[in-house]
Amino acid sequence: VSFFSVMEKTKTNLNNLEVLSPAGNAEGFYAAINNGADAVYLGLSKFNARMKAENFSTDNIREFVKFAHTFGVKVYVTINTLFDDDNINDLIEMINEIIDAKIDAFIVQDLGVAYLLKSAFPGIILHASTQMGIHNLDGAKVAEKLGFSRIVLSRETSIQDIKQIKQNTN
Repeated sequence: VSFFSVMEKTKTNLNNLEVLSPAGNAEGFYAAINNGADAVYLGLSKFNARMKAENFSTDNIREFVKFAHTFGVKVYVTINTLFDDDNINDLIEMINEIIDAKIDAFIVQDLGVAYLLKSAFPGIILHASTQMGIHNLDGAKVAEKLGFSRIVLSRETSIQDIKQIKQNTN
């Protein structure tokens, strides 16, 4: 079954799709934009699951976001690691350092972090990471209620569940 046959069966308008590309370093970032990505996701030097990648920093993120926005490309920052109480202050400090960079959304794994970010930064846009394991309507509704504007479903999610989530959530 190809991607396009699935899209035809679900009668999804392909014009509403967003081409999202990982950008593990500057080379990948520019390649994604130059090859038509609508959005990129990237990690900073702290608090992401790909710590061995070159990543981006609080010092250079503004330049990259400004470049992406010049071409109408959105930038999502991943915060997809689990946290304990010892990390929270460092996380808040990092977000404070980059919040004015006009990040389009933050991809989050930890529900406690999501709650904390929504409390500390009321206008922040959160996407639920695939690492949350959301794969059904109930999980999607909980994420929506918690303030997530997008869910990256787990790869095990069935087409039937995807349809049900689409029909019953925003």
